[in-house]
Amino acid sequence: MQPLSVHAIAKTFVMHLRDGLRLPVFAGLSFDVGAGECLVLGGPSGVGKSSILKMLYGNYGVDAGAILVAHRGAQVDLAKAEPRQVIDVRRHSLGYVSQFLRAIPRVSALDIVADPLIGNGVERDEACARAEAALVRLNLPRDLWSLPPATFSGGEQQRVNIARGFISDHPILLLDEPTASLDAANRAVVVDMIEEKKAAGVALVGIFHDEDVRHQVASHIVDVSRYSARGMH
Repeated sequence: MQPLSVHAIAKTFVMHLRDGLRLPVFAGLSFDVGAGECLVLGGPSGVGKSSILKMLYGNYGVDAGAILVAHRGAQVDLAKAEPRQVIDVRRHSLGYVSQFLRAIPRVSALDIVADPLIGNGVERDEACARAEAALVRLNLPRDLWSLPPATFSGGEQQRVNIARGFISDHPILLLDEPTASLDAANRAVVVDMIEEKKAAGVALVGIFHDEDVRHQVASHIVDVSRYSARGMH
């Protein structure tokens, strides 16, 4: 059983403010991601790569096809799963690093990073120690750890985001432009972190703006434009 199998998924957006205008995005997209692999979604901007990640995470509905996730020894089809089941999959099996940090007022950067571990039953002291180690590795200044990230720069917020996403032990991890706001030194750190996840048997699906990063981490590249319903080839 593969950690993640995608079978002939399709997506169309309906513009309700424009008399129900239907905008097909892609159709017939299939791929498998094995343990220790990083599948990269490629293709031009606007072809639907971020929409695919949102579908894989259960944020967007699926018009056709199946998204099979290995979860608690069975396969769950996220295209048909109930909301409670989607939440359970996210807690235990499926992690996500988005482009943007959801800043929580008055919650410190350290607590935001440690929160997924605490939510899964890790003792607070251990969770905070692991969060500190992640923030050190990503070169976030120690004097920022106790502050809410809402006032941080884009690159600093992204490092908090990456630390939070990578700190958990999810067997599947989705990465949406994790290096987009980072300098060269921190991009290299993230590449190392991705390679460590692969070595640990994690299945990853990612979008990477930086071509060098993409080719460093990719086990496979799927050109999403081949499945575009907009004629983008």
